[in-house]
Amino acid sequence: MKAIWNGAVIAESDDTVVVEGNHYFPREAIDERYFASSDNHSVCHWKGTADYFHVEVDGKRNPNAAWFYPTPSAAASEIKDHVAFWRGVEVVEA
Repeated sequence: MKAIWNGAVIAESDDTVVVEGNHYFPREAIDERYFASSDNHSVCHWKGTADYFHVEVDGKRNPNAAWFYPTPSAAASEIKDHVAFWRGVEVVEA
């Protein structure tokens, strides 16, 4: 799978985990140069508290377009150290 935004491949892996229709990419599969820390957080009743990244490509920022669960609940342990996308990030088969 590939995650693409603003013409750049920001993540690529053949080992994603699909939860609720979202592909979670292993953290090592993301291209760190396209990610910036965000102070945004959200809470899922069964996965836990999510942290976010802004995605930045060629001077354009997609705020809070990537999220991850640094300490997911036991029920969501398979997505620990994985990153998912939304807000226009296209996830396609490689």
